[in-house]
Amino acid sequence: MLKFYYNAAPNPMKVALFLEEAGLAYEPVPLDTRLGDQHRPEYLAINPNAKAPAIVDDGVAVFDSNAILLYLAEKTGKFLPEDTPETRARLLSWLMFVATGVGPYSGQAVHFKHHAPEELPYAVNRYDFEAERHYGILDRHLGENSYMLGETYTIVDMALWGWARMVPFVLGEDAFPKMPNLKRLVDEISARPAAERANALRDRHAFKAEMDDEARRHMFPQNVRLAG
Repeated sequence: MLKFYYNAAPNPMKVALFLEEAGLAYEPVPLDTRLGDQHRPEYLAINPNAKAPAIVDDGVAVFDSNAILLYLAEKTGKFLPEDTPETRARLLSWLMFVATGVGPYSGQAVHFKHHAPEELPYAVNRYDFEAERHYGILDRHLGENSYMLGETYTIVDMALWGWARMVPFVLGEDAFPKMPNLKRLVDEISARPAAERANALRDRHAFKAEMDDEARRHMFPQNVRLAG
């Protein structure tokens, strides 16, 4: 059976949504990053990047949430657009837009506003600006399309949902009213039974909630190096 190493962060939730939408049998394996599970040798053998998520599918290890989505979609033939060069190009373009832009800028915006050991206005402004710019591009695109690839619900929408549902936390409570098209899609996906089941995964394991010194040591090892 497919093993899914997960926590409740945006990237694992993309994969959880696909697994539930596709009706695939899987074993959820909690990865508590605040306790350092991601640094255990047995997990590093699966994912050398020491991040969540990862899967092991019949002995095949795949890490990075977007790679997992593409791998599972191509293996099952589900949640992909029509197989033409044009739609394949759009699929890869928007999937990589989420992978290299939306996720990293959102994550860094959250880090510098909520977890940095000191206030750095330049960093906050830089990542807030880029996160808002990326979400703005998505909002404008969704003003002309029902889904990211037109009228077909695909893995690109799942990848987007993982992060976009966190817009109020990333950019502030006043951000979503300025992005009605993006919010429409997020609300539509969140109302799907598969999304409800994916979100329920967080309740299967008591993940550590405290951001104490132990959690910071595991999640932000650069601060340990800085402290010497």
